[in-house]
Amino acid sequence: MIRQACLAVGVLLTAIIILFCLIYLVPGDPATVALGPRASAEQKDVFRQAMGLDQPIPVQAVRFLGNLLKGDLGTDLLTRQPVLTLVASALPRTVTLALVGLGWALIVGIPLGCLSALRPNSGIDRLIGVFSTSVIALPSFLLAIYALILFAVVLRWLPAMGAGEPGDIPDQITHLILPAFAVGLGWVGYIARLVRASLLETLQENHIRTYRAFGVSDMRITLRFALPIAMIPVVAVIGVGLGSLLSGAVLVEVVFSRPGLGSLALQAVTSRNSPVLVGTVLVTTLLYVVANFATDLLAAFLDPRIRKEG
Repeated sequence: MIRQACLAVGVLLTAIIILFCLIYLVPGDPATVALGPRASAEQKDVFRQAMGLDQPIPVQAVRFLGNLLKGDLGTDLLTRQPVLTLVASALPRTVTLALVGLGWALIVGIPLGCLSALRPNSGIDRLIGVFSTSVIALPSFLLAIYALILFAVVLRWLPAMGAGEPGDIPDQITHLILPAFAVGLGWVGYIARLVRASLLETLQENHIRTYRAFGVSDMRITLRFALPIAMIPVVAVIGVGLGSLLSGAVLVEVVFSRPGLGSLALQAVTSRNSPVLVGTVLVTTLLYVVANFATDLLAAFLDPRIRKEG
């Protein structure tokens, strides 16, 4: 626990340092973006002093870390709103999109992987393998574009843009279907291949053969004894790959114009709004660290050997 907590703090500090270095290298003047090209030099100087942009980058980084310990992510250069407020309003939409995409990928991918493992080298195994490899190779943002064109523009079955009316749950669910499909489709194939490989290996272990010798059915052996063990590497890979899942969700949000961390980060980049950009990336990094910690706990729950080692 202590080692993982120290590692999480190290990851966050590294992300902050890299962000400030990149922001320093990006050309452009935040004061000009915020005040407009017609602002005088004096007005720009006053703005830089008020926002602390006249200080060296290391000083800004140290000040940001001090404010971060107080729960302050800074102030939006354009709207003067707290960055924490902006991120908190956008975060639930991005997390919901990522979790729904991962959820339906697990619901579809695990049965496909089990079916493929129970019928190795069969026609259904080859068909699932071709499908899995095909969807893995397609980037999520490309899937989002094609899904938008087909289901929203051509067939007009689902809405193309936005996140739905606030308070209207059915409308929000309808707006979530296409983005979640684009985010999760690649993971369906990835999970199916992982489950197949892990389950094939687990089914060859001695204790599984013992269950078969006692006449336990293959379905009960697979679901009750083999699958929980086979899911351990799958859970570990999902935790490590959650960063790519979140990045895919961010890109999909841009394609579908969903108000989330993706749209917030894109606006921050285009306007060189460094506090919002740093806050967005910092929260995303924190989500990644928390997800890895959660998957470690889940893996320990599935495998008693990990609990004993821990």
